[in-house]
Amino acid sequence: MNTLLSIKKRNAVLLKMAQLLEEERQAIIEINKVDLESYQGEDISMYDRLKVDDAKVDEMIKSVTHLASQEDPVGVERFSFKHENGMQVYNKTASFGTVLIIYESRPDVTVEAAGIAFKSGNKILLKGGKESLRSNLKIVALWHQALTEESASTDWVEYLQFNRTETQAFLEKPTQPVDLIVPRGGERLIAFVKQHAACPVIVSGRGNNFVYVHKNANTAIALDVIVNGKTAKISACNAVDKVLIDANLPNKEAFIQALISKLKEFKVEILGDEKTSKFDEITRFESEEIWYEEFLDYKIVIGEIASNTDAIAKINTYSGGHSSSIITTNEAEAKTFMENVDTAAVYHNASTRFTDGGQLGLGGELAISTDKLHQRGPIGLQHLVTNKWYIFGNGQTR
Repeated sequence: MNTLLSIKKRNAVLLKMAQLLEEERQAIIEINKVDLESYQGEDISMYDRLKVDDAKVDEMIKSVTHLASQEDPVGVERFSFKHENGMQVYNKTASFGTVLIIYESRPDVTVEAAGIAFKSGNKILLKGGKESLRSNLKIVALWHQALTEESASTDWVEYLQFNRTETQAFLEKPTQPVDLIVPRGGERLIAFVKQHAACPVIVSGRGNNFVYVHKNANTAIALDVIVNGKTAKISACNAVDKVLIDANLPNKEAFIQALISKLKEFKVEILGDEKTSKFDEITRFESEEIWYEEFLDYKIVIGEIASNTDAIAKINTYSGGHSSSIITTNEAEAKTFMENVDTAAVYHNASTRFTDGGQLGLGGELAISTDKLHQRGPIGLQHLVTNKWYIFGNGQTR
C-alpha cells in the first residue's frame, strides 16, 4: 500500500500534469489521430468520445488545475463524540486505497478520473479500451513524468494493458489489492465487470433520460430543453431519449409540429406511440420495449401521457435512473415530480445535459453513479473516499 502523500505534494503533481499537458498538446493530438484513423467501428458516439482536439486538451488542463485548487478530501471530520468515559471519538474521511477504472474510448478519463482518484489519496489502475491505447499510454507517460519530477512514486498511476480474458482473470483474482472498481462505458461493459468483480463496483449506468412536458409548460422552454438534450452531444449519458407530452397541453398539435421541425433540422429520427405517430414525420415504434432503450444516436421517442402521476410511473418503470426533467410553470406539480421520480438527478425547466460533475459544482467527476450506494449521480473528489473512526483514550476498557 502506498503511503499517503501530503496534500502539498498531491497538488504539485496535479499542477505539473497541467503544465505537461500544455507542453505536449500537439503530440497528444497527433497520437490521437493515429487512434482515430485505426478505429474500425461504426459507432459514431464511440468515435466522438475517442477524439482529442484542442478543446478536449483545454478541458483536461482545466480539470487537473481545478483539482489542485480544491480542499483535501482526506481527513475531513464528519462526526465527533465525547464518550462519558473520557474517550474522544472522531469519524474522518479516508482514501479507499486502490481504485480500478475500466473505460472505453475516452482519453480525457485518463486525465480527469485519474486526477480525482489521485487527489483523494488513491492509487489508480487504469484499464482503457484498445481503440484509445496510444492516446492513453501517452497521457500515462505524462502522469509518470509529473510524479517523477515531484519525487513521488510512479506506482500511483498504473496502466493495465489487458485484453478481455486478462481483464476477467484480474477482476476475479486480482494480482494486487483493489478496493473499488468503477466501470465507465456501455451496458455490456458494466454487466461484464459486475459479473466478474471480486470487490465493490460503482455502476456508472445508462442514461435513457426523459423530459415530461406538463400541461402548464412554457413551450418555448420545452423546445429548447428537448433539442439541447437530444442534439448537443449524442454520445453523452445525460442526453435525452424520451419525451412525454401531456395530453392536456394547450396547442398540443402546434407544439409537436414545432418540435418535429426543430429535431428534423438535426436529422433526428423520431419514433412515436399510437397517438403521436399520427404526425407525418413520426414513425410508429414496433414494441413497448423501446422505452427501455438508450440510443446514443440521433433518435428520439415522443409519446403522449395522461398526467404527472402517469409520467412519474412511466419514468420509474423505464428510465436508467440517471436524469429526468419536468417542464412546467406549476411549482407544486414540479415538486411532486421531483420528489417522486427515482432518478439520480431531477430537473425543473432545465436540460438534463447538466448532470455532470463540472456543471454541478464538483469540478469534475469520476463517473455518474446510477447506484444508490455509496454515492448517487456525479462522483466528485469529495465522494471518492470512505471513512475511518479515530478513538483517543488513556487506558479505557469496557
